[in-house]
Amino acid sequence: MGARNDSSAVVDPRLRVIGVKRLRVVDASIMPIIVNGHTNVPTIMIGEKLAQMVKKDWGYLE
Repeated sequence: MGARNDSSAVVDPRLRVIGVKRLRVVDASIMPIIVNGHTNVPTIMIGEKLAQMVKKDWGYLE
């Protein structure tokens, strides 16, 4: 995960795949540093965050 000008980033901070329109990724592979423990809870949190971003983008949240 990183900025659009970061050559090693696959997704931007809003979880959009760089170079592909209308595609977002939510899984453990977007974490810049993998946690030492189980990745289930952080991945669920990433999914919840993306859900909030999508709702805001589509006007369901203010």
